[in-house]
Amino acid sequence: MSEAFGSTSISGVLQYPEATESGETQNNIGIIKGVFSMNNILFKFISALLSISLVCFCCGCGKDSGTASSGRRENQEIIEEIAVYYGTYGDKAGKTLAEKLDELEANDSGVAAKWRSVVALWKNSNNDLRLHYDVLPDGLPETDELCLVVLGFQLNPDGTMRDELLERLKVAKASAEKYPDSFVVCTGGGTASDNKDMTEAGAMAAWLIENGISKDRVIVEDKSITTAQNAMFTLDILGERYPQVNKLAIISSDYHIATGHLLFGAESTLRAEAVGKEKYEVISNAAWKAPSGSLSTMFQAGALIELSGDKETAWKIYYDEYDIHELPPLS
Repeated sequence: MSEAFGSTSISGVLQYPEATESGETQNNIGIIKGVFSMNNILFKFISALLSISLVCFCCGCGKDSGTASSGRRENQEIIEEIAVYYGTYGDKAGKTLAEKLDELEANDSGVAAKWRSVVALWKNSNNDLRLHYDVLPDGLPETDELCLVVLGFQLNPDGTMRDELLERLKVAKASAEKYPDSFVVCTGGGTASDNKDMTEAGAMAAWLIENGISKDRVIVEDKSITTAQNAMFTLDILGERYPQVNKLAIISSDYHIATGHLLFGAESTLRAEAVGKEKYEVISNAAWKAPSGSLSTMFQAGALIELSGDKETAWKIYYDEYDIHELPPLS
């Protein structure tokens, strides 16, 4: 009887017998076709069930490992709340900041350590930083490990420098002459509405060179528009081209020094492998005493958020379009 059913080829296709001398053979063929048809339907049904099970399993795995299912929020959301709470409430936000930093710690201890350091630097910059007027103080390194960072100021529409920027440059010149082995970074991009070819850094560098500072010492960073970008782009250039530099001194108007000190220090911390392994240290400053001007802690919050990578939220804060009322009240 088994011989009458034929055999299976290597390809898996059933080879039917050619003999048709009796109705029995035809009946057997019909039975075989029916069996294989049912098996095929059953196979497809089981395959479909397995596919559905696999999809459900994979989706379940994704939820279990993701932040949503674990109840944890994204680091960026927590970081922005840290910045905005302190920017809005200052030291009154102490308990809330501690809670946010602990939440960040639960997500990533390394990131949390950096932001604890940034918050401590923020408080120090605004509350305890000593300003030095007109020229850098004594006692700084007299080698090329020191770099003076001269922060720019918006140009006139025609590309000429405003008086405030010229006053900052006078402080920079005096400080560069006091520390002749230091480098001098001029940082600031194109802010002249009617002269797209002129940049703050370009105008500053030209003035310093014309007034006796060696061209070999002057570094130009002319792409930045904000103080946060001053920090990011300047450290990029120093890291790529001036490996000997590791000490920074901020030069600007007096009301701008704390923000510059904070952002350059914070950027150094955030790009470091870990806290304590920062490449750059902000060690001093020299200020021009401006008759007016101020920068709020909320502006600083926006700048720190820009350093963290969220330019859109930062610019909402800069232009006073951020709604702090969406935040929960202080703890």
